Amino acid sequence: MPALNVEFSDRELEDLRQIAKERGTSMKALVRDAAAADIARHRALQEGAEAFRRFFRAHADEFAAAFPDDEPPPVRGEGRVA
Repeated sequence: MPALNVEFSDRELEDLRQIAKERGTSMKALVRDAAAADIARHRALQEGAEAFRRFFRAHADEFAAAFPDDEPPPVRGEGRVA
C-alpha cells in the first residue's frame, strides 16, 4: 500500500499522541481515520452539489418565475427587443 510522510510541529505531534492515547488507538490510525473522514465528507459535498445542480436545472423555469428579480439580464442579441 502506498504511504505518505506527513510533517507535524512538535506541539501537533504531542497533541496527536495524547489524543491517540485517550482514544486507545495508534497515531497512524488516528491520522488515517481523520483523512478518510475528510475524503468521505468531500465526496458527499461534491455529490450533494451535483444533485442540487441537477434539481436546479430541472426546475429552472419554476425558480425564474418565483424569483424574477434574481434572473440575470438577457444576453445581448437574445430575449426581448427594447
